[in-house]
Amino acid sequence: MNILSVESSCDETAVAIVRDGREVLTDCIASQVDLHRLYGGVVPEIASRKHIEAIYGLADQALINTGLTRDDIDAVAVTYAPGLIGAVLVGVNFAKAAAFAMDKPLIPVHHIRGHIAYPDLEPPFLRLVVSGGHTMIVNVLDYTKMEILGTSLDDAAGECFDKVARVLGMPYPGGAALDKMAQTGNEHTYSLPRSKPGENPYNMSFSGLKTAALNLIHHAEQLGEEIRIPDLCAAFSAAVSDTLVPRVELAIRETGCKKIAVAGGVAANSRIRRDILAAAEKLGAQVYMPPLKLCGDNGAMIGAQAYYEYLAGNVADMSLNAYATKSILGEAL
Repeated sequence: MNILSVESSCDETAVAIVRDGREVLTDCIASQVDLHRLYGGVVPEIASRKHIEAIYGLADQALINTGLTRDDIDAVAVTYAPGLIGAVLVGVNFAKAAAFAMDKPLIPVHHIRGHIAYPDLEPPFLRLVVSGGHTMIVNVLDYTKMEILGTSLDDAAGECFDKVARVLGMPYPGGAALDKMAQTGNEHTYSLPRSKPGENPYNMSFSGLKTAALNLIHHAEQLGEEIRIPDLCAAFSAAVSDTLVPRVELAIRETGCKKIAVAGGVAANSRIRRDILAAAEKLGAQVYMPPLKLCGDNGAMIGAQAYYEYLAGNVADMSLNAYATKSILGEAL
């Protein structure tokens, strides 16, 4: 089954063709990073306009790359939630038009379910999702049946990385620049908090950590003191990892599941990858991490998840709408 899949929830326009949820035939991406870097972050209106400009050409390119024709496409899938509403609408409207024109099934995919899909891994498994907008630990019982063990009660880990990096004068997206700087720093130079919010031991909080780091920077500026940027970056990365990894360890112990997959842009962070690998080895668990190029948003993940949504009967008609927020639990629609 060849699925043409569309992702446009933020600042990456992506169109992929995935066969049977496993084989990525092509994954075409138009990045807007250089444009949004001028503003220090994603500008929703600009993102939507750029999606409109790119999406048709990417779909044509996907067919050219694979040598397939429109007749070879069996279904059209699209991210319908969550994300920047204008950006998501571009993808949804394109996918609806494509499905209607080709008379193919339309498959709605939740963006985070897309991150959870992993072509080389069969459920059950644990999934740590860490991105700019989401941070959660999910027990994946089946590709369309899952439970959220814990989530961030405030900021997402990726948002905190980008905010701290921005205040330190690093270019957008700041998470990658901060990670690179942290690799030469001493994490023990600065002391930053690790939060344990509420009764659920899996839940997380990052707003206090972000505020502590920003206050440290502003206080040093007011006193005319020099910030040792590599050390602060190392300390911040360690604090985020120390928030995530113990909860992953707890999930492995309590569920007995020995398979843990990591997804989202923050999955590219070298400190987090290193600590999760070490923790899993200690507990006899196997870690599955996507290639760095697939850690961020892409069309392949939507096509992979779409296959299982289709098998579960989760298809949509032309009334499909876009949503800025929506839980991954329950029915796909």
